[in-house]
Amino acid sequence: MIHLSSVSKQYSADSVGLADVDLSIEAGEFVSIVGQSGTGKTTLIKLLIAEEKPTSGTIEIGGWDISRIRQADIPLLRRQIGVIFQDFKLLSKKTVQENVAFALQVAGEPYKRIRDIVPRVVEIVGLKHKMDRYPHQLSGGEQQRVVIARSLVHRPKIIVADEPTGNLDSINTEEIMEILKKINEFGTTIVLVTHNRDIVNQLRKRVVVLQDGKIISDERHGKYHLSAT
Repeated sequence: MIHLSSVSKQYSADSVGLADVDLSIEAGEFVSIVGQSGTGKTTLIKLLIAEEKPTSGTIEIGGWDISRIRQADIPLLRRQIGVIFQDFKLLSKKTVQENVAFALQVAGEPYKRIRDIVPRVVEIVGLKHKMDRYPHQLSGGEQQRVVIARSLVHRPKIIVADEPTGNLDSINTEEIMEILKKINEFGTTIVLVTHNRDIVNQLRKRVVVLQDGKIISDERHGKYHLSAT
């Protein structure tokens, strides 16, 4: 599903994002990426969604080499990858339903398809009863659920979640993680970047530790070790 081969990202002579990284993530996996700030986690995400291009090496997603992807092909790639950020980035003057629908509208989807998909993804995240609420009428956890629903509208094969619970309390964090696990059970590959030790340790899933732009640990049923803090 995701294959990085000898991938490096050099920003300047003394600034390295990633250094000769080899990483394979198979379809349906749930992988946590952990490490200190500045170890390459953000660079990895930017490379996966083609916000950045590698200095060297190759990145394949679903058999598609995106290492030198054309600008015109990036929207097609991003329909295969749902992205969830810590910052909700919701449109304040649009309801839950309208925020989710907007992701389809900008992609030129027909009204009938939008009308069909939006209620389904909103139901997955448990917000069907709040379709007409605005972001300011929702809790932080509910806003993040809207973001997750929005990330699902194109039925992506991969969800990249960058600190999705960073602004949430423990109860909302647990609820968001349950939703992500449910999405993973549907067969969607999840790549989770987090500093939350409890989340990683409770998942008992694969853990990849980055340090100085390199992978220093990759465990199938790993934990968030002290060295990764």
